Amino acid sequence: MLKVGIIGASGYTGAELARVLSGHPKVEITVITSRKWAGRPLGDCYPGLAHIDLKFVNHVEEDVTGKADLFFTALPHKAAMEAVKSCLDAGKKVVDLSADFRLADVKTYEEHYGPHSCPELLSEAVYGLAEIYGDEIAGARLVANPGCYPTSALLPLYPLIKEGIIDAQGLIIDAKSGVTGAGRDANETTHFCHAHESIKAYKIASHRHTPEIEAQLSLAAGDGVQVVFTPHLIPMGRGMLSTIYATPAPNTTTTVTREAVESVWAKAYADSPFVNVAKGDGLPDSAHVRGTNCCIMAVRVDERNGRLIILSAIDNLAKGASTQAIQNMNIMMGWDQSEGLDLAPLYP
Repeated sequence: MLKVGIIGASGYTGAELARVLSGHPKVEITVITSRKWAGRPLGDCYPGLAHIDLKFVNHVEEDVTGKADLFFTALPHKAAMEAVKSCLDAGKKVVDLSADFRLADVKTYEEHYGPHSCPELLSEAVYGLAEIYGDEIAGARLVANPGCYPTSALLPLYPLIKEGIIDAQGLIIDAKSGVTGAGRDANETTHFCHAHESIKAYKIASHRHTPEIEAQLSLAAGDGVQVVFTPHLIPMGRGMLSTIYATPAPNTTTTVTREAVESVWAKAYADSPFVNVAKGDGLPDSAHVRGTNCCIMAVRVDERNGRLIILSAIDNLAKGASTQAIQNMNIMMGWDQSEGLDLAPLYP
């Protein structure tokens, strides 16, 4: 059994890691950390996880690196850096769920997040979009788990841009997320009375996931890519739907059809059990992937203006964070990527 630790297990992504890992056949959770909940059982924080008989420890005051062989760091941005470095220095493997190692360029990182204390690790970290970078992940000791919004946008867009089907410029990404994407601590934005029966856009033209999306699409295009990305908060707990507007590549000599796009996806994700294309008249629905590691995609062509309308549904806590991190762990360990992730949707 692989001994794993969760640093930052009291947050939503940490709890989701604990929930899914507790049923993984090749894993034993041996340590969980939280500064706020140190000394108390996991069940005090999440009663539904009381079957995991562990108490939180404070990783800032106590060296926990000897208690596991692989660590998930589910800490806020900036707070993850030193924890990741400590684990790597102790010879452990790490899947980091923060944004601290997703951007290879330190200047870009610091423009959006502030100073980076471990810039030497940026070039080593492998971006953890498993369906695209599986080979690199297999040999990595540090995997930077993608953000939820980037995951929902990159899975449909990356192969289409790489194959030259769509124009890499002028992309518009309209994305909507459940409230858990804002973290566990309530504020005036996420408080029930403010979020219930309300939908709002936020961080327009300034969201930190924009450079992450652009960096990966630039790699696919072989040139710089800029996107228009607008996130929205919607009154549900978990889930994400992205609606993406694109145009066919300017050098395309034939009409880009739904069948052509789906053919590119089928080829790109032939060996990817978690990426599915909606069949027939079906469209992606966040309820159908709730609690799973799946992404459901679809495309329609607006015949009046030749635009492509691409839709992508994931669970922001799962494929957008914790179950994708477990998928990355599986690949790092040389296991089947689906190990422990055969999860039925939490639906209805």
